[in-house]
Amino acid sequence: MPLVTASQLIYGARAERRGVGAFNVIQVEHAEAFVAAAARAGTGVVLQISQNAAKYHGGLEPIALATLAIARASSAPVVVHLDHAEDRALVSEAIALGLNSVMYDGSALDYEANVEATADVVREAHARGVFVEAELGKVGGKDGVHAPGVRTDPAEAVAFVAATGVDALAVAVGSSHAMTDRTAALDFERIAELRAVVPVPLVLHGSSGVADADLTRAVEEGMTKINISTHLNNTLTRALRTYLDQNPAVVDPRKYLGAGRDAMRDEVVRLLGVLNAA
Repeated sequence: MPLVTASQLIYGARAERRGVGAFNVIQVEHAEAFVAAAARAGTGVVLQISQNAAKYHGGLEPIALATLAIARASSAPVVVHLDHAEDRALVSEAIALGLNSVMYDGSALDYEANVEATADVVREAHARGVFVEAELGKVGGKDGVHAPGVRTDPAEAVAFVAATGVDALAVAVGSSHAMTDRTAALDFERIAELRAVVPVPLVLHGSSGVADADLTRAVEEGMTKINISTHLNNTLTRALRTYLDQNPAVVDPRKYLGAGRDAMRDEVVRLLGVLNAA
């Protein structure tokens, strides 16, 4: 199946009050697991490559081309997305490589600078038919600090979308990046307020720290794209440790990485059910 557009996948889910799982690719095994899970669940997924993952691989191209190849071979609808890019040149590279969705993260800038930079990304991306996500109201945790009090202002969000032309907006509603426990307290009232006035799909970052029932409710209240990364890396790591503890003589990485890939696949199937439980 060819890549589907992010607009098809994400706006379709928004209209039906369903959640779209967006999962971060670090190794090829991640992409394989997520695509296999999508096929089993019979739903689309977003495969995300972050700026940090590109740096780990020495550049975006190696992991992006591998992920695109896996996506194109999928029987399920798949979007390949650049996640949390603060480097403007990386956004242009992602578009040139064929990713069909990008997130430009200008949330560290002041409001006017964020609007200007994001609008510039939108002009370039839309000329190539590429979907653009942006962020307003900085989500906690990127600097290692959990910031549960940060919230996106609905009026500012409406103005930002109008000024930039973005296709989706990541908002701060109580979640935080890189949480290893699932104790985040989401502001469901703020989610509903944002959903009522913001004309584009809302994105929940830092969803690894959100419990299953709250993920389902977040979708019910108006979130559409749900980003999950750390939780799946925990799943992978636990599976690797278990396999190696049980098989201390094994040195073939295909065996233990395969066990980790299978564990991530099964957890993503489960999570896709959680996101669509509404």
